[in-house]
Amino acid sequence: MTHRSGFACFVGRPNAGKSTLTNAIVGEKIAIASSKPQTTRHTVRGIVTRPNDQLILVDTPGLHRPRTLLGERLNSLVRDTWSEVDVVAVCLPANQHIGPGDMYIVNEIAALRNRPKMVALATKTDLVSKERLRGHLQDIADIEETAGIRWEHIVPVSAVTGEQVELVCDLLCSLLPEGPALYGDDVITDEPTETRIAELIRESVLEGVRDELPHSITVVVDEMNLREGRPENKPLMEVYASMIVERDSQKGILIGHKGSRLKEMGSVARAQISALLGMPVHLDLRIKVLKEWQRDAKHLNRLGF
Repeated sequence: MTHRSGFACFVGRPNAGKSTLTNAIVGEKIAIASSKPQTTRHTVRGIVTRPNDQLILVDTPGLHRPRTLLGERLNSLVRDTWSEVDVVAVCLPANQHIGPGDMYIVNEIAALRNRPKMVALATKTDLVSKERLRGHLQDIADIEETAGIRWEHIVPVSAVTGEQVELVCDLLCSLLPEGPALYGDDVITDEPTETRIAELIRESVLEGVRDELPHSITVVVDEMNLREGRPENKPLMEVYASMIVERDSQKGILIGHKGSRLKEMGSVARAQISALLGMPVHLDLRIKVLKEWQRDAKHLNRLGF
């Protein structure tokens, strides 16, 4: 049988379920997910290797109206990714009506010189009735005529319940070009471990702070090393990380009353990092202030954006 391999990209408005679906298809958490919009800040590759195909899923930030230099760079990253993949899967949440933001994304893809194959995914089907879903699927089908595109497939899917997740993977693989595997059988992501750890910390922060703070936070792992003097069968990883905010007043929000919020976020992050590394973890979290880092090109370059 022929072997297929290539890249597929999930796109959509912020909080459309892209990262959750990526994790469900890969079978392991490689992209953080949060109820806060604009959680994803860089492309995350998840790799699914099967006997006759290898699917490299590229999870991207949500396309949005930028208010900072960071936002502009994230949007550029999304558009660059579109032009490099074989398939674009547009995530259109079933619990939300198709709006101008969705149409803007579809029209942008339609205008690409080398347009990839397009698939529509009605995500979050577990949140709606069957009647509501039927109407949503018809609205998605109507986009073909409105935008002058062709959907290769329209698929309802729920990453939470797992309904049709395997089908989505099958259909994406069927649209890939013939070719050899690009990664080894045991590779599920090419994300550096330090980046995955920093993202797990940021995820714990996003779920623990107020709505006005999430976009002002980023996390950097400063140092990682095995604690010396430990028995080989009882390793302990020491992780030193900095949570970076834009203003001094935001430090208090992260710390909480008598350090309660910082302690809670650290506990959640430590458990996830320990699961990722397969060993106990000592997590040391610090808070640093970089004034208006989202708008400063030097800060963004230094932070890897």
